Amino acid sequence: MKKLHIAISTDKIDETIEDYSKRLGMPPCSSVPGEYALWRTESLNVSVRQDPDCKPGSLRHLGWEDSTATEFTQETDVNGIVWERFAAHHQADEINDIWPDTDYQP
Repeated sequence: MKKLHIAISTDKIDETIEDYSKRLGMPPCSSVPGEYALWRTESLNVSVRQDPDCKPGSLRHLGWEDSTATEFTQETDVNGIVWERFAAHHQADEINDIWPDTDYQP
């Protein structure tokens, strides 16, 4: 199964978590205080991150959470947008590598 993944930059992580939790009808399945949050719905995967390399409110990247993906891949489309393809455990590995105390399990 494939789910669209949308990654957005923010400089208001707490407010974004509150807002997106209401919009998505659920709290994030993983969050790192002051830095990151992830929601995984049946059809959509959304992450927000305080990223000093991206303008707040901008798209960080798009992608597919794909249960058939055997590895994490990344490519750039004709518009310069980075697209990632990964299985849920690849995303968990990335989260746990960046924030080891998180111990996120999908």
